[in-house]
Amino acid sequence: MIIRTQHAPEAIGPYSQAILSGNLLFISGCCPFSPTDGSVHGLTIEEQTQQAMSNLQAIVEGAGLNMKDVVKTTCFISDLNHFQSFNAIYSTYFSSGAFPARSCVEVARLPKDVLIEVEAIAVVKQ
Repeated sequence: MIIRTQHAPEAIGPYSQAILSGNLLFISGCCPFSPTDGSVHGLTIEEQTQQAMSNLQAIVEGAGLNMKDVVKTTCFISDLNHFQSFNAIYSTYFSSGAFPARSCVEVARLPKDVLIEVEAIAVVKQ
């Protein structure tokens, strides 16, 4: 089942915001794009992380879940020198001590030259 919410940016390519398959929700990479017009929101890693994570949260909630249901994230960052600043914002979206499994890698380039992209997998508890 395709998951779509107006509270996160529209896909900028041939993909869905998220797909629910069985009890797993696969969330496409969330970049710091404005949900209203798709423009890049923010210039700093802090601003862009805040927007990317807000977009991720909107998709999770659009599927009827919450951030506690996120079990795995993959984070793509354009400069690992921003790792601590990214972590400071990222961590506020999860309950203390209940963080999902995660990979975080530095990449050469992201869509529209943003600084961060985060994808996730969540579990629908039955």
